[in-house]
Amino acid sequence: MSILPAPIQDLIGALERLPGVGPKTASRLAFFLLKAPQDLVEQLSGALINLKSATGSCKLCSSITLAGQEHCEICSDPTRKDGTICVVEEPLDVLALERTGGFHGRYHVLQGVLSPIEGIGPDDLTVRDLIERVKAGEATEIILATNPSMEGDATALYLRQQLIPLGVRVTRLARGLPVGGDLEYADQNTLLRALAGRQEMT
Repeated sequence: MSILPAPIQDLIGALERLPGVGPKTASRLAFFLLKAPQDLVEQLSGALINLKSATGSCKLCSSITLAGQEHCEICSDPTRKDGTICVVEEPLDVLALERTGGFHGRYHVLQGVLSPIEGIGPDDLTVRDLIERVKAGEATEIILATNPSMEGDATALYLRQQLIPLGVRVTRLARGLPVGGDLEYADQNTLLRALAGRQEMT
């Protein structure tokens, strides 16, 4: 039997479902919100509801865009270079690379990585959309910027096998990134070096 009222228990349980949030952190956040001003709580709850209703997926690169818009800001930008497509796992990786200011091409978001253990195959990602973009003749180089993890490497190798026969140049970010690390946590200089030192996949 818990000594906490049900509403607090429910909030703690919901917060624990967030990535990287354990029981202690969830409890601290719950009690912070309990003592927070009403307008802050209402602003937070409104933002969470709006997050799902006001956002959508870009029909070209599969990144995040506003609901009702077919293309995201980057895909709509005429100054970006169409010949280079950087393939990343998640929309957060786009933000990480954009912060460097060193990449001026287009993106393609896979929405995950291949993971046979979790039952995630090519059809569960946006691989088919990427191949169609390449077949349309839009790109001359594909930069595979999946994370340097076992799943990221496996995904990159699979993509290389699918893309090389299409006559496009396939490169991989240089190993300035730590093995097992995520793009979103890398500093800008590391990402810039990784972009500059990308290599052909052979």
